[in-house]
Amino acid sequence: MNKPLDAKLLPSRIVLNPSKDVLTIEYAGDVRHTLPAEYLRVHSPSAEVRGHGRGQEVLQFGKRLVTITSISKSGNYAIQISFSDGHDSGIYSWDYLYDLGNNHEARWASYLQTLQQAGQSRDPDTQIVKLV
Repeated sequence: MNKPLDAKLLPSRIVLNPSKDVLTIEYAGDVRHTLPAEYLRVHSPSAEVRGHGRGQEVLQFGKRLVTITSISKSGNYAIQISFSDGHDSGIYSWDYLYDLGNNHEARWASYLQTLQQAGQSRDPDTQIVKLV
């Protein structure tokens, strides 16, 4: 049985900025969450990122320059976001988006710490070719 969605979690407006790297989600009561594309990408709810169970998460790195290429509604409960790196399998439910916005600072700090511990970078891999 599905529980009814809390009305405060239902966005009243979703706006993608012109450079396609920030999604702003507005809610009733003057609540606004500004979510960078990189943040949304590394916290994708897809199995590719979350895995299929606890401990199977796949750390996303090198996503600093990722942008949002498209957003489509998924039923009445979510949106699907496609990113410039080809990732497009995450379905972001209204309650998950609200949680991402509401806990942005803590989630981002935790991600940066995990990235550092893994010796990874937010910057995409760069290949340097030396010409002789």
